[in-house]
Amino acid sequence: MKPYVDLPDAIPVFPLPGALLLPRARLPLHIFEPRYLQMLDDTLKTEHRLIGMIQPREIPGSGEKRLHSIGCAGRITGFSETEDGRYMITLAGVSRFRLVKEVEGFAPYQKCEVSWDGFSRDLGPVEHDNAFNRAKFMKMLQSFFEERQLSTDWDSLKEAEDELLINSLSMLCPFEPEDKQALLEAPSLSTRRETLVTLMEFARRGGANEDIVQ
Repeated sequence: MKPYVDLPDAIPVFPLPGALLLPRARLPLHIFEPRYLQMLDDTLKTEHRLIGMIQPREIPGSGEKRLHSIGCAGRITGFSETEDGRYMITLAGVSRFRLVKEVEGFAPYQKCEVSWDGFSRDLGPVEHDNAFNRAKFMKMLQSFFEERQLSTDWDSLKEAEDELLINSLSMLCPFEPEDKQALLEAPSLSTRRETLVTLMEFARRGGANEDIVQ
């Protein structure tokens, strides 16, 4: 991983609704649109091989779409090409970033100036959640999955480290894009876990406004 000070000032961004990437996590992507095929070709030629995943958002009342102010950059670590010219890639989450401005140019995809300030935690060691009650969390998670008729490898979840468990569930659970953004912007693993629990309990209660116990 490149040092924090060497992260680039501008990166290509992929505005994909509902797709969440977190630091030290991995996100598989299927690339087929011509503009993003070009983005991938250009990114593979760079030293950093970074693509910024960011959520688009609609401005209320106008229908205009803009980008959220915070996204997460991932390094291309896996790459394969299908016979019909599509790509299957894997992004390894490196660091969140704050969008500064869009870069004007001739590329068919978006490129933005970004700031990495305030996200040095993302480039540090794996985070731990000292307040994490795993037994209680897993019981709640099982109820959530059963009610949503979701399946998973429970043995792998039980053995996963705190960060891998919480971040993987944040990325994979079927939440709305704005909820995914809240998980991305959580400043620590503990606050992300609290947000994740809140979202799951809220979904289980059908959106009822009840007190939720962390």
